Amino acid sequence: MSDQRLNFIGGEWTESQTGETFETTDPANPEEVIATYPQSDAADTERAIEAAAEASDEWAATPGPERGRVLTKTGSLLDRRKDDLTELLVREEGKTRSEAGGEVQRAIDIFHYYGSKASDLGGTVKSSSARDTNLYTKTEPLGVAGLITPWNYPIAIPAWKIAPALAAGNAVVIKPASLAPGVVHEIADALAEAGLPDGVLNVVTGPGSEVGATIAGHEDVDAVSFTGSTAVGNTVYDTATEDGKRVQLEMGGKNPTLVGASADAEEAADIVADGAFGVTGQACTACSRAIVHEEVYDEFVDAVVDRAAAIEPDHGIDDPDMGPHVSESELESTLEYVEIAEDEGATLEYGGSTLDREGYFVEPAVFSDVDSEMTLAQEEVFGPVLAVIPVSDFDEGVRVANDVDFGLSAGVVTDDHTEANRFVEEIEAGVVKINEKTTGLELHVPFGGMKDSSSETYREQGDAGLDFYTISKTVYDNY
Repeated sequence: MSDQRLNFIGGEWTESQTGETFETTDPANPEEVIATYPQSDAADTERAIEAAAEASDEWAATPGPERGRVLTKTGSLLDRRKDDLTELLVREEGKTRSEAGGEVQRAIDIFHYYGSKASDLGGTVKSSSARDTNLYTKTEPLGVAGLITPWNYPIAIPAWKIAPALAAGNAVVIKPASLAPGVVHEIADALAEAGLPDGVLNVVTGPGSEVGATIAGHEDVDAVSFTGSTAVGNTVYDTATEDGKRVQLEMGGKNPTLVGASADAEEAADIVADGAFGVTGQACTACSRAIVHEEVYDEFVDAVVDRAAAIEPDHGIDDPDMGPHVSESELESTLEYVEIAEDEGATLEYGGSTLDREGYFVEPAVFSDVDSEMTLAQEEVFGPVLAVIPVSDFDEGVRVANDVDFGLSAGVVTDDHTEANRFVEEIEAGVVKINEKTTGLELHVPFGGMKDSSSETYREQGDAGLDFYTISKTVYDNY
C-alpha cells in the first residue's frame, strides 16, 4: 500500500484545495505505486507563501545560534532515519542504494554545516575615518525564499537550498519535483520535530505551471532559487525579475573531459566512465563528452567501452552498477539521442539499447567518431551516453570543450602540469577538475556554472550559499 502524502503549510500537513492527487512509482518497477501527493494549484501555493510571510519576522529575529541548533538537530534526526530515507530515494528516483545513501549523507552533512555557520552570521566591524564613530555592517535575511528543485538529486539539492536560507533567517516555500518529492517531506518532518516554528518552512507539490509559476511571480517572495532545465530556468528568471526579485539559477550542462596525450588511457577511462555513467548519467555535472588526443584515442575508446560493457543495470535497492532512468519519458529521450547520433554518422561502439525487463533501463552507450557539431556533442542528453571526440592537440581540445552553450563542470586528464594550468585558465566552466571525474562536489565551496548553465548571479553552497539569502546594511554610529 502506498503512502498518502500532504502539503506542509503553516506547520500543518494539509490536503490541496483541488482535491486532486498524483502518484509516484518505482522506475525499476513502474506498476508499484510509492506514494500519492497533492496536485496543488496557485491558491494552495499562495496559502503557503502567506504562511511564510507571516512567520518570517519572528524567524529573522531568532538569534543565529538558536537557528543553528534547529538545523543541527535536523541533521541528527535525518541521520537516525538514513536507512529509510535511502530506500525511499531509491524507490522514487531509481538511484542505486550506494548512490542514494551517499546523497542522503550529503543532506545530513549540509544541515550540520549550516547549523554551525548560523552562529557566524551578523556582520563585520570596520575602522571609521571619523572620530567618535563606529562603522560596521549588519547582515539581514531577505524575507521569503521560494525554492524550486529537481528530481535527480531530490534530497541533496533541496538541502543545500533550504539549510542556508533558514540559517540566514529566511522563511521558505519549496516546490519539490513531482517525480521524487518524498524525501523533501521527510526534511520538513525533521525540521518540525527539531523545533522550527510553524510557517517557516512550507512544502507544496504540484505542476510547475501552477506551483512554480506562483512562487516565481508572487509579490511576497523576495528571492527565487531554481535548479532544473535551461528552458524552464529562463522562464522562471523572466517571471521573478519582473518585480526585482533576487534570482539564482543552476541549469544544464554539456560537460567535457579533455584527455591529453600524456594521459594513461586506462586511468582516463576509469575517470570518464565514473563521470558519464554514475547515477545513470542523470546529473547536470555528468561527463557527456570525452575529448581525446589522437595519440591515445583508440586505446581510450577500447578502455571506456570495456568499462561500459561491465556495467549491469538493475533495481537500485540491490545496489547494482547502475539503476534505471527516473521515468519513461527520460528513457525515451535518451533513446532518441542514440538514434540521432547514429543518423548523424557517429559510431555506436557499445550499448544504447533497453533491457528486456520491466523498468526504465538502458545500457550505457559509447559513441566514437563524434564531430563537435553533431547533436550529441551539443545538447544535454541526461542519460548514460558518452560522445568520444578526437582532437589533434591541446589547443583544439580546449576549443572543442568550449564550443557549447553550457559551462558547468569540466575536467582534464593529463600528466602535463602546464596543460593542467592552461586548462584551468582557458576552460569556460564554473567547476574545473584535474584528473578527477566531473561529478562530485564538496559542500563547503561555491558551486555554479557559466553561460547557459547558470544565471551567473549567485553561487550555491559554502559561504556563497549564505550570500544569496542575505543582504548587508552598513551602519554609521556617531556617538
